[in-house]
Amino acid sequence: MSQLQALEQKIQNREATLAVVGLGYVGLPLALGLARAGFHVTGIDVDETKIAQLRGGTSYIDDIPDAQLQEQLKAGKFTATTDYAEACRADCINICVPTPLRKTKDPDVSYIVAAVEQVREHLREGQLIILGSTTYPGTTHELYLPILESSGKRVGVDFSLAFAPERIDPANKNFKLHEVPKVVGGETELCTRLAAAMYQPIFDEVVQVSSSQSAEMVKLLENTFRMINIGLVNEIAMICDRLDLDVWEIIDAAATKPYGFMKFTPGPGLGGHCIPVDPNYLAWKLRSLNFNARFIELASDVNASMPEWVVDRCVRLLNRDKIAMNGAKVLMLGMAYKAGVSDPRESPAIDILIGMEGYGADVTYHDPYIPEIAIEGNTHKSVELDDKALTDADLVLITTDHKEVDYARVAELSPRLLDTRNATRELANKNIEKL
Repeated sequence: MSQLQALEQKIQNREATLAVVGLGYVGLPLALGLARAGFHVTGIDVDETKIAQLRGGTSYIDDIPDAQLQEQLKAGKFTATTDYAEACRADCINICVPTPLRKTKDPDVSYIVAAVEQVREHLREGQLIILGSTTYPGTTHELYLPILESSGKRVGVDFSLAFAPERIDPANKNFKLHEVPKVVGGETELCTRLAAAMYQPIFDEVVQVSSSQSAEMVKLLENTFRMINIGLVNEIAMICDRLDLDVWEIIDAAATKPYGFMKFTPGPGLGGHCIPVDPNYLAWKLRSLNFNARFIELASDVNASMPEWVVDRCVRLLNRDKIAMNGAKVLMLGMAYKAGVSDPRESPAIDILIGMEGYGADVTYHDPYIPEIAIEGNTHKSVELDDKALTDADLVLITTDHKEVDYARVAELSPRLLDTRNATRELANKNIEKL
């Protein structure tokens, strides 16, 4: 029996030791899920502050309660460290580090390369390496596999390598980690089988695909599908504005059709860690093959234009009452990219704030999840959402529909209100304008 075959038995018996590299919104839930399943899990992150928090039993991820973390620490099933050598002694290593885009919209895989190189330095026979960070099709096979095989060890013989994309939707209470099927694709059939075996204890369903490239493409298809449809409905919102129609009424009516229509809703732009970013990985890969992904790039352009269009709506709304944007007091409700999270990454609210300040507006914001945020070198702090903040504003702009906000009170006290999220859908107030 080879060491890789022996590893399969160790996984099934919960005797395999596991490591998760990168303890963000993807890595930490995965690590704790594996710990709850009975594995001994070592989490590694280069951020010493995060490691100190975890060791102290404090979670910095909105979806992970402190009690959940503390339970696994007390049971001795989860430990956290900054020491790669300690983590790389594990039988199975999951890499869940960020994959951002550069300003040129080229993939920045430096974080994963650094992690893979650390793993190579400690690679031993019988280990399983699984990548979960979103990237372009072919990355695992063309980039990471050669790094690992430069150690002199061979994939499928001495070690296993697979790709398993993350499918976590922060603040989504409808689907728990185990309820979303896990997709895995390995460099060999054995690699796929081992990765599937490791995930089966914590996921209700594990879907095996034919290769790591296929698994990488699955993730990009999912988010490209969403990005394109959001781009379509954002353009419909602009069209309805020109036609003086209520886009929300039209979408709700169209959604009554029981087939052939899937409901997407417009907003002030795209934000977050996935949808604005992932399709660009695919477009970049296709450009290298002399193929122009026209749908993807057009939808991306539409979505990227939404913050500017929202600013223009604000200008028009103030102009209607002979108020200039220059000097106007604007209160924005929400800096997070979506409701219920403390994550401002790629948030369209940031571009909207920059746009209105460019016109000379006096902009403040309220966000119960983000007490302060640095934008273009300036620190903005969340203000109290009291009566004075609402009545003093020339315009209140809803950019994130946090459930903690009393929108009936906002609508009653605001002299002018532009709602880009349909948070006031149940209200009838003459002061409300919608996207």
